[in-house]
Amino acid sequence: MKRIFLFLATNLAIIVVLSIVLRLLGVERILDESGTNLNLNALLVFAAVFGFGGSFISLAISKWMAKKTMRVHVIEQPRNSTEQWLLETVRRQAREAGIGMPEVGIFNSPDPNAFATGMSKNNALVAVSTGLMDRMNADEVEAVLGHEVAHVANGDMVTLALIQGVVNTFVIFLARVVGHFVDRVVFKNEQGHGPAFWITTIVAEIVFAILASIIVMWFSRQREFRADAGGARLAGRDKMISALEKLRAVHTPSQMPDQMAAFGIRGGVGQGLKKLFMSHPPLEERIMALKAMQR
Repeated sequence: MKRIFLFLATNLAIIVVLSIVLRLLGVERILDESGTNLNLNALLVFAAVFGFGGSFISLAISKWMAKKTMRVHVIEQPRNSTEQWLLETVRRQAREAGIGMPEVGIFNSPDPNAFATGMSKNNALVAVSTGLMDRMNADEVEAVLGHEVAHVANGDMVTLALIQGVVNTFVIFLARVVGHFVDRVVFKNEQGHGPAFWITTIVAEIVFAILASIIVMWFSRQREFRADAGGARLAGRDKMISALEKLRAVHTPSQMPDQMAAFGIRGGVGQGLKKLFMSHPPLEERIMALKAMQR
């Protein structure tokens, strides 16, 4: 439940902060028409601007946030043969994938994991944990790097930001429609918006955000299958399968923050309804999908 709560809190943070600021500044008065009716056209524009705005602000700062939260050491001048190998491997894979050279980094964590993030295909970061380097052999690490490079090449960060922007838009729009309805119909407020509107809107935003996150996570799981296939093409199918099997053998939960876990290699383990909130498919399913690929 902690992972779900943190993920939802991250998604809601920018929307809630913007809503409060706009309320204090009086900007949301544009949503009222003649003091009694909700201006749906203005509301939709408002929701789209701030729904996509919040999503793309998150995308714009994603690489900076990743470096800070994960304490990533970006390799500029290799300090040893391992760092030199990491740079050369990512450079080769990026060239084969047709993207610009990402920044390459290492973060200190016993959790065997890796992630990719950034604003575009030519402005990305690929980072691996010390735990991954310690527990996997060179072939398996190469496959993991291929998986992350494939995320970048597939434009997954931008795609998920667009999807998040769409669902943010509908969360903001529908929450205010519900708030308006409760304010007018239930509490019979005929002028402006009263406390019922704001309280109902906040509650509705939380509920709709939970439902919307299910959609976002479904898309995220589909992108993982594509990244696995991309990693198999860049490093070899057997290497990709071996890397996932090594991850499956590790039973410790991921220690990555949830905003980064969506672009990591591992993901989490879910049971029942919790599976709906997983950013990654079960490793067993990913391994089966790779084995079903034609060589």
